[in-house]
Amino acid sequence: MAWFDEAVFYHIYPLGLTGAPKLNEYGEPVHRLNTLLPWISHIKEIGCNAIYIGPLFESVGHGYETTDYKKLDTRLGTNEDLTNFVAECHKQGIRVILDGVFNHTGRDFFAFQDIKKNRENSPYKDWYCNVNFWGNNSYNDGFSYENWGGYDLLVKLNQHNPAVKDYICDVIRFWVSEFDIDGIRLDAADVLDFEYMKALRHVANEVKPDFWLMGEVIHGNYSRWANDATLHSVTNYMLHKALYSGHNDHNYFEVAHTIKYVNDMVGGKLKLYSFVDNHDVERIYTKLSNKAHFVPVHVMLYTLPGIPSLYYGSEFGIEGHKEKFSDDSLRPALNLDDFKDAVETNPCTGLIAALGKIRQNTPALCYGDYKELLLQTTHFAYARTLDGKSVIVTVNNAGNDVQMDIQAGDSAEYVGALTGERVSVNGGRISVRVGAASGEIWIPAELGSESFAPIKTVEIAKTEKVATPVKCAAEPEMKDEPKTEPVKAEVKAEPGKKPQTEPVKEQEEPASGTVTVDWSKSYEEMSVEELQEAILEKMRRNGPVTDYMLGTVRENTHHGSLVNWVKSFG
Repeated sequence: MAWFDEAVFYHIYPLGLTGAPKLNEYGEPVHRLNTLLPWISHIKEIGCNAIYIGPLFESVGHGYETTDYKKLDTRLGTNEDLTNFVAECHKQGIRVILDGVFNHTGRDFFAFQDIKKNRENSPYKDWYCNVNFWGNNSYNDGFSYENWGGYDLLVKLNQHNPAVKDYICDVIRFWVSEFDIDGIRLDAADVLDFEYMKALRHVANEVKPDFWLMGEVIHGNYSRWANDATLHSVTNYMLHKALYSGHNDHNYFEVAHTIKYVNDMVGGKLKLYSFVDNHDVERIYTKLSNKAHFVPVHVMLYTLPGIPSLYYGSEFGIEGHKEKFSDDSLRPALNLDDFKDAVETNPCTGLIAALGKIRQNTPALCYGDYKELLLQTTHFAYARTLDGKSVIVTVNNAGNDVQMDIQAGDSAEYVGALTGERVSVNGGRISVRVGAASGEIWIPAELGSESFAPIKTVEIAKTEKVATPVKCAAEPEMKDEPKTEPVKAEVKAEPGKKPQTEPVKEQEEPASGTVTVDWSKSYEEMSVEELQEAILEKMRRNGPVTDYMLGTVRENTHHGSLVNWVKSFG
């Protein structure tokens, strides 16, 4: 067992939260990071025991175009400020991981500046990918290079160069010795070289016991990145999508299928990094068609296998829309004083605080085996079992209450952790009523006698907000809540088949394009279009390709990411 096995993360985008200027003028340090010190006690109060914060280091603008890996961004303060911030987190029992942007640098990074100055004579000319002194770029430097994401501002590092690898490994050692951090989240891990990541893991094992490496991976077989040789964990984007769309579509079959698919993928041993929103995607409160689904979504986030993460501000139920040319609305400046007493007065915050306490005091939610108990489109029950004791989770996305009759463990009585309700076990089963758009965590009474006290929370309204309803791009229209009869028996899908009630949109895939895959090529030699077609072909071998699956492939136009994705099929 390691600290991250029991972690509940709080994710901070510091340049946004502190209201830093969009562009860095490299002037005198402004100590904005110190304004986050009061947030530490708030983070602890709502039950989080780890912080993922970043990017933090000197950069041009949004933080991912690094200028100096060893200097806190001037807009945030000084290295001493960061050292003090981490120390205060540790004092309050909170671990800290930073954002590691090791796939690319900004153009102001010293190695790139030396290339601009000395061109072919620069000792750093091989630090970047495909530097060509016969070409040019959008900045008219008189040479070209490989960028990241189509932006010449982001210069792609040559991860095969031993000097680059050694430099980044030294950066990790510096961050630990200077700031005493507990781990790193690797940006764009799905395009990092695997030997490069193995070197980073070697350093992680060297610098500190239980030093944690987590990678940003969107597509592919997660176990290819998260294993004993590379990273400890990766982002679970599959579950992220299933949690919000499964509620918007009133379709818990999508969620249950995703859980099984991911568990099979990682062998049920690795704990993935779970989230419902972050600095790159719309706020969960914006994505949900029925705002009351905030409750069952978060009940599942905190109780399903994985390491839950909360994005700053979402505990208050704030909105955040994804815009075409700006992520500013996803990364707002917030004043903690505006949310005083939120745990008592804001039902969203009260729920999050309750779930944080429940998770920290219920080991089965961190270590327990997962088992599906009951599955319908609108309601779902599962167990997390540890040492023969089962914690049972029930969720309901319908507009009416449902009665669930569920297999239970050998305990005599269960307690609802959110409501304090008590139910007796009869014939090895419990019969519970779960409110509309709600959820509950049922804990064996004997487990709650000392380490856990049930918490009652304010109910989140079951109606839409008074303001104009939010409709996110590419998400379903609002639907009337379906009426469901009380369930008296377990209902499961036959293995490999869909039940008649399942509205999964597994439609016939549109006809393929005209691209033909030349399988004699290596994946690295294939074009983006060929790689997309190769991935779809491998998907077809495993079953029907849904519209969503097709869309995720077509939307990914990053060559390196596609190469790693297609390789992940084995």
